[in-house]
Amino acid sequence: MSEGARNAVSTTARYDFDTVIDRRGTWCVQWDGVADRFGVDGLLPFTISDMDFETAPEVLAALRARLDHGVLGYTTWQQDDFLSAVAHWYGTRYGADLDTGRLVYGPSVLSQLSQLLQMWTSEGEGVVVHTPTYDGFRKAVLGLGRELRGVPLGDTEALERELARADAKVLVLCSPHNPTGRVWTEAELREMAELARRHGAAVISDEIHADFVHDGHVHVPYARIADAAGVGAGGRWAVITSASKSFNFPALTGSYGIIGDPADRAEYLRRMETAEGLASPAVLSLTAHIAAYREGAAWLDAVRAYVTGNLAMVAERLDAEFPELAWVPPQAGYLAWIDLRPLGVDEEALQRVLIEREKVAIMPGSVYGAPGFLRLNLGCPRSKAEAGVSALVRGLRTVRA
Repeated sequence: MSEGARNAVSTTARYDFDTVIDRRGTWCVQWDGVADRFGVDGLLPFTISDMDFETAPEVLAALRARLDHGVLGYTTWQQDDFLSAVAHWYGTRYGADLDTGRLVYGPSVLSQLSQLLQMWTSEGEGVVVHTPTYDGFRKAVLGLGRELRGVPLGDTEALERELARADAKVLVLCSPHNPTGRVWTEAELREMAELARRHGAAVISDEIHADFVHDGHVHVPYARIADAAGVGAGGRWAVITSASKSFNFPALTGSYGIIGDPADRAEYLRRMETAEGLASPAVLSLTAHIAAYREGAAWLDAVRAYVTGNLAMVAERLDAEFPELAWVPPQAGYLAWIDLRPLGVDEEALQRVLIEREKVAIMPGSVYGAPGFLRLNLGCPRSKAEAGVSALVRGLRTVRA
């Protein structure tokens, strides 16, 4: 075991992330729905981005207490317990002074994205994203009849060319970026904000992976960037996020956002409460968010350290077997984005071997518009992570042979 993996394990002693929890038969998309995407049942999955760990015990305790109350009637998110918990998290985690009057709520981050795109674009207009692109963005943009405009990650000239087009209305950021795990620096975010402002494009920053930034990197909330420029100078912008990714309770639904302009905020809330009929949020989602943000910091730090160990283990294995990959762990998240192009392997051939011979399901890069890459979910016990990378190594050996 590498030094990084040993250090990560030592910081997680308070919690048990090694015990394997059987998720089969629980209507789980990753485990029970694997045949829907890969055509075969019974594969060991490393696919959709949720984790195989129980959520924080503090969250589970709060959910049990809420259920013990017994009454699950209509509820509201516009109350101090929830709003102050979000503000507490932003203050303690990011050193940000959050104005809770700018918060909005939604059933999911993608639902919020859809509403904002409908507010700020019309059919046929352009929505700019970085490539490779999270497939949920692609489905949302194309499903609304908008035109998806991709620019390579880090290519500022290409980004400006796309934003300069007359019908480019929105820049959608993934911050940190999915699937690569890239953490944007403050300078990079300021540059993108300025390009959007110059060309009259709104910015929507999906920050659902923000809490999983690894040591040595810092997440900068886009709200801070917009505020530094002033709401008017910063143009139209929104942040959309949720605790569900970092604390692993996406099945409870629920997300929240920050919208800079008061008129846009009022219009968003009007749409959600009338056109969408979503005036009452899921009470268990509110309960989970409050507990996570008030009491879950230690668990989150521990699970992030454990995942760091998984990533270090994968880096060690790949370096030993295929040093030409020169793979390094991502700056954020539990998704290993691996560039296999130096090996010259065919993606379809590798997928056949992984599915038919190795019996594992790993997301091919083509799902995100990047053939030749692979996305391996390592939000899981070490034993599963080791089984996954071993299957990948064997599969690569087979295809290359």
